[in-house]
This record gives sequence, C-alpha cells and structure tokens, in this order.
Amino acid sequence: MNVILLSGGSGKRLWPLSNDVRSKQFLKLLKDESGQYQSMLQRVYSQVKQCGMADNIVIATSEAQKESTRSQLGDQVDIMVEPVRRDTFPAIALSCAELLWNKRNLPDSIVTILPVDMYVELDFFKTIQQAVDAVENNLSELVLVGVKPTFPTEKYGYIIPGGWLSDNVLSVSQFREKPTADLAKELIEQDALWNCGVFVCKLSYITDIIENQFNIHSFADLLEMYKNLPKISFDYAVVQKARSVAVVVYNNIWKDLGTWNTLAEEMTENTIGKVISAEETQNTQIINELGIPVIALGAKNMVIVANPDGILVADKEKSSFLKLYVDELELPPMYEEYAWGEYKVLGFNSHDDGSFSLVKQLFIRMGQSPSYHRHMLRDEILIFVEGTGTLLIDGHIKSISRGSKEYIKAGQMHSVRATTNLSIVEVQIGLELVEEDVIQEPYEW
Repeated sequence: MNVILLSGGSGKRLWPLSNDVRSKQFLKLLKDESGQYQSMLQRVYSQVKQCGMADNIVIATSEAQKESTRSQLGDQVDIMVEPVRRDTFPAIALSCAELLWNKRNLPDSIVTILPVDMYVELDFFKTIQQAVDAVENNLSELVLVGVKPTFPTEKYGYIIPGGWLSDNVLSVSQFREKPTADLAKELIEQDALWNCGVFVCKLSYITDIIENQFNIHSFADLLEMYKNLPKISFDYAVVQKARSVAVVVYNNIWKDLGTWNTLAEEMTENTIGKVISAEETQNTQIINELGIPVIALGAKNMVIVANPDGILVADKEKSSFLKLYVDELELPPMYEEYAWGEYKVLGFNSHDDGSFSLVKQLFIRMGQSPSYHRHMLRDEILIFVEGTGTLLIDGHIKSISRGSKEYIKAGQMHSVRATTNLSIVEVQIGLELVEEDVIQEPYEW
C-alpha cells in the first residue's frame, strides 16, 4: 500500500513558533516513548512505519519546507515537492501521478492519504486498515475515516452517515463544513462524525480524475500545468462530488493539533526553555526560544511563547483566533531548519548610506555542510564561535576553529563543512539582503 502524508501549510495559528518555512508539523513539542522531543511529522511518520502498513511513504510538501522535512526524517525519505502551493487536491494529484506514472505502481494499488498534524494513538491505524479493506472489497471507491465527536465544535467538517455497508463501514449521506455550534450539536445527535481528512482509494481513482478533468496523461504534463491548477481542497474537489463514498468509524482520541489550545493539551511539560514560573501559575504553557529569561507570575489558562519571530501572550480559549492577527504581519521567517542544521536571525539594521546589515546565528551539524554558493548583492563576515570545520572559498580550503574570522566578498563561492558541531555568527552587509540572492554550484567534499 502507498501512503501520502500531507505536510504543507504555514500553521499561522501556532505563531510565533511556526511560519511559512518552519510550519507547525516541524515543531518539536511532543515527546516519544523514550522521552525525546519530536514533531507532529516525526510522530505520524514513525507510527505509519511502526504499523508496517506502507510499502511506499511519500511526503507531499512545498519547496520551502523540503529541507526541514529531510532534517527531521533523513535524506532517504521520499518527498514530492509542489512547484507552487495549490492546496490539497493538486498536491494529492501530483503525488498519485508520481506513484502511478513514474514509479509504475499498479492502478489498482491502494493509496491512503492523511495529514501529519493529527494526534492519534496506534489503534487509529487499525481503523485505516478497515478502510483499506473496504476499498479492496469494492464496498466503495472512496472511503474516509470519521471520528466519533466528543463535543460540538465549529472547527471541523462533519460527515453525516447513511446505512451500514458492512461491519463499521457506512455509506455517506452528506457533508457539512464547519457548522455553527448549535447545528453541530444537532448533527452529533444524528450520529454525524468529524471529518479527520483521511482518505483511502485506488491510485487509478485519482489519476482518472486528472485525466478526465484536465486532459493530462503523464506526470511531466501535470508538472508543467501545475501552476494553472485551481487552488482547491481535496474535500471540495473530490470527496463532496464523489458518486461512491463511505466512511469507517473511529471512536477514540483524535485531535487536530492546529491551535495552541489543542497542542498544549499534549505537551507533557508546562515550560520549555529559560522560564521561571511561580507556583500560582496554573494551566499555562510557556515556551521560550530566546536567550533571555521569561518569568510568569499568576498566569492562568494561558499560552506564552517567545522566539525570534515574536512574542505571544494569549488566553488559551482565544488562541484559535490568532491567525486573524498574524495575517496582518509581513515579516520574513526569523528561524529556518535545513538538512545541514539551522539558523536564527539575531538582528536587522538599516544604515544612513542606504545599506542594510543582518546578523544570523548558524548551527551546522557534524559532518554536514550548506551548499557551495555565492551571493551577488552582499558581503558576509563569518565569525566561528564554537567547534571545528573546513572553510572553502573559490576552491581554496582552510581549517577553521573557535575565534576564526573570514570576510567573504560578493561573488565569491563559499561553503563550510563541520568537522564537529559548528556554531557561526554570520553578518550580511549589502544594499539588498534577500534569500533569493543565492547561486549554487555542485561540489564534492
């Protein structure tokens, strides 16, 4: 069976930790069985592998999040990168086209599609297997997993079931997207289920839609037309128009970890980072990624988050409205994670002569190196704070260690390879400081 993990979006409801690059699925705030911090992406990916339910696992994500995905899951993970962001239907279509037309999977092979920002236990995947069995037994062309609601909410879509097709498999009567709280209560009384965004079908079911709707018959053609595809969710484009759709029922813990309120419920520690919290502080989670302390006195039912992107102080119940305010911000990400390490922006300044300067703190993992590249619009000063490594400039190699400094002029090719874990302060100086000012060339260390 094939599994497509949907890992896109910006997760603005979890600002300031999440941004367009470091999205919510990459936040290491959950703990695994050994007590180590893990992200939503790492948790769901490991659960799928632990269940042994997938021959192929494909991560559907954006170009901006490819490096973070490899950093957390390793270089061998299969990633399908969207040329541009187009919502879940185009992303699923592209992944299925890759599996069928490029990787030559059989048209009748099963594909399970699920989001990575859900919180479930392993028994959830037994319910997915029931959905797989329903498709294999031709009970329906498309089978969803529906969760038994525990309270009426306006946050989720609802599936209204019809009659029984077999044990734990129901036909679908209709869908209702994010109803009012009063209507949600009525729907629950009618045995409606939460739509958790898990879909099971045959590969050909998706590729037939691509062929019929867009007259596309190859992966290359789909890739070329991708930017012109409509921005539409899989629910709207496919599920709610399906002629044959069924649902299996899951009656246990399922959470969409899309807001601070729901994510805080699964955090095993109330404080992370340099935090002092008084005893009278109650039901409050505090996360501090800054080097300065955060002190909380008497805070109740709150989430407090501080990092280079900003500071959030919110009542938990109000945190679901955060996106409305974050949408008004137009700030570049101040933290990014890559396969080679990570960086944080420490400061940005404009100067009287029209130039700008930006200061970053880089961490390069032992044995890793960023690409061999140059910038045309800026100079860079590298100050090596901790660790040892090798500096490459225009083909010339030199050893570096704590206290080493190097001035790299615009146009010079350069890279660093870490012999041990390496910490660097990078100062950028130029008339224009943009991430797009990068020209890469291959280099074998």
